[in-house]
Amino acid sequence: MSEIASTLHTEMERLPKVDLHRHLEGSLRVETLIDLVRRERLNLPSDKKALQAMVQMQPGEPRTSANFLAKFQHLRSFFRSPEIIHRFTWETIADAAADNVRYLELHFTPVALSETGEFPLSEVVDWVIESASTAAVEHALELGLILSVNRHEGVKYAEQVAHIALDRSDRGVVGLSLAGDEAGHSAEPFEPIFSAVRKAGLGISIHAGEWAGPENIRFAIEAMGAPRIGHGVRVMEDPALVRLARDQRVAFEICLTSNIQSGAVSNIRDHPLPEMLQAGLQVTLNTDDPGVSNTRLSDEYTLAITALDLSYESIKGLILAALQASFLPPQKKASLESEFLAAIL
Repeated sequence: MSEIASTLHTEMERLPKVDLHRHLEGSLRVETLIDLVRRERLNLPSDKKALQAMVQMQPGEPRTSANFLAKFQHLRSFFRSPEIIHRFTWETIADAAADNVRYLELHFTPVALSETGEFPLSEVVDWVIESASTAAVEHALELGLILSVNRHEGVKYAEQVAHIALDRSDRGVVGLSLAGDEAGHSAEPFEPIFSAVRKAGLGISIHAGEWAGPENIRFAIEAMGAPRIGHGVRVMEDPALVRLARDQRVAFEICLTSNIQSGAVSNIRDHPLPEMLQAGLQVTLNTDDPGVSNTRLSDEYTLAITALDLSYESIKGLILAALQASFLPPQKKASLESEFLAAIL
């Protein structure tokens, strides 16, 4: 890394940041996984390079959604006890705080976390809440939890997770998100669930326009009332949709490295982020799965400058846009905004 690049990265580390789109399952430390392979005698390699090849994207690998999602098959096998779930949650929040993420909305999928140990969904959620609450206080980080549903899990599980989310809205759960393979699974069956959750006062975020077309973004906005879209990189293909999203102040949760590694965008130079900003869309920058992508939020901001030629002013705008798009209550947003403005101006 050149001296200029190093100075730039140091500045990105210094800035207070907001991450609205970080998945617990994709945020695990490789060193912790190696420790668990040995301690739990798992049928997985304990050699670092061999394990990394299974759980992290590697140079030369296919940049496809199928290959990207395949990493999670191995990662989810590690969620096998309450103690491990507590550890993963605590470390994820510690890593965010170490990168000066001042507000984190941590997504996690109760169904995926419960599978290996056959745990009740509500207990898994409570374990994450307990560990997250402790870690957030210890690391002086503001935190919101977002329960996530994968499309392939079906409506029955989505209803259960939605009920759990609403029941724990006074314990740090701020939203519900719909994720997973949008090309093979429509969001339409989930619309009544997410609309009900939104009307009950929780935030909703819908992954759309990542691996399928802009029509999925339109459905999420018009039919589901989504104030936030996960990824949404295909939005620029539909000028009328761009106007709709701009007029409704819909926020897009962009994740640069993930978008390239998963094949949502073919090349970083072709990423639509600059065009989205120029069109007046509300854009935020996030990590998605920092463990899988081997990235940090500071890296994502540095990449936005070095690869996409974003200005420092644009970076500050992205940070403040993320804060405004968060599911924080207004008074907390105002408090953090004052802190952020003092640090970034």
